[in-house]
Amino acid sequence: MEETEEKTIPLEEGMECVQKGLNKLKIIVEGEPVTFTSDEYVMLYTTIYNMCTQKAPHDYSQELYDKYTEAVEDYILTIVLPSLKKKHGEFLLKELEKRFQSHKLMVKWLLKFFHYLDKFFIKRAEVPALNEVGLSCFRNLVYHEVKNRVTDAVIAQIDQEREGEKIDRGLLKTVINLYIEMGKGKMDYYVNDFEEAMLRDSACHYSRKASTWIVEDTCPEYMLKAEECLKKEKERVSHYLHADSETKLLEKVQNQVLVTYTNQLLEKEDSGCRALLKDEKVEDLTRMYSLFHKIPKGIELVAEIFKQHIAAEGMVAVQQAADAAPNKTESSGGSPEQDFVHKAFEIHDKYMVYVKGCFADNTIFHKALKEAFEVFCNKSVAGSSTAELLASYCDNTLKKGGNEQRH
Repeated sequence: MEETEEKTIPLEEGMECVQKGLNKLKIIVEGEPVTFTSDEYVMLYTTIYNMCTQKAPHDYSQELYDKYTEAVEDYILTIVLPSLKKKHGEFLLKELEKRFQSHKLMVKWLLKFFHYLDKFFIKRAEVPALNEVGLSCFRNLVYHEVKNRVTDAVIAQIDQEREGEKIDRGLLKTVINLYIEMGKGKMDYYVNDFEEAMLRDSACHYSRKASTWIVEDTCPEYMLKAEECLKKEKERVSHYLHADSETKLLEKVQNQVLVTYTNQLLEKEDSGCRALLKDEKVEDLTRMYSLFHKIPKGIELVAEIFKQHIAAEGMVAVQQAADAAPNKTESSGGSPEQDFVHKAFEIHDKYMVYVKGCFADNTIFHKALKEAFEVFCNKSVAGSSTAELLASYCDNTLKKGGNEQRH
């Protein structure tokens, strides 16, 4: 017994049914308390399916593919864009987050109804998948329209946080991730439309900050602020920026806060590197190494000051020995020459602790310590060379059975 043939759905009649369903879908996506009944859902799905599977010339797959695109564009042009045009700043970001979620929900619904197209037609016709069409529509009609305003709003939020204000980090993470979604995982939009502007703003922000700090703060105070802002920028990356931005962002901050003012900071008269060494500020010196070893030629200057400081201390010991030589006395327990060798050992031990602790056992500081000793140990003390004094010191120590201890 022959099956009754399905009734062919004319294009106009079919499209009227589809449009009716799409109108209701817009209302649902906008959050109205309505939904599709089971009959409405089946009717819309079946109508689209049948219109795609009818024999030529009544196969309306291409027309429905175009209808899908039209539906996405219509939702954007009538709902999404008008709502975004009215918003600014943080409100723009919140609206964009909301509208992109609504857009994705719209596309999700449409994919269910136009499932046949996605499964069969796009391969045969060699056209973009429906999900790709949805993303392209949002990128072309929304993203390119609002990206500059959005970038400005995001950067304004970041600057507010830098000034101590509380911001919605989750919102920023969602919006910033949109740059990457627009590039389908590639970083081009993120880098070109957001990151470059964010880095420029960051450089300007810290240039302004540093120009004030360098005038108002001591070296230890300045370093604490530099350390804190670098820490905060790393946190910023972990909370809402892309991980690829970390190196570039920290470099911008270091350039403005440390590189620009390296000499001025380290040479501060009453609180710079020399003062810290003189006052034995171990914690501050450790912080100084931590900050400056990350920048080009940073620790070289610290090491040079370290060398000069040790050499100067050594030269004081040389002068003291020279001054005491004409009035040799045993009351101090040894000759001025032996006292000098004793003092040289003390200086070496003292600053080796700095090398291993504050300066992380870095070879540059080992070299600085060695060169500092070469400066004052090459001087003659009371007519004797350092080598002769060392030989005499060792000889006397051995003669006394090693009772004399180095301090």
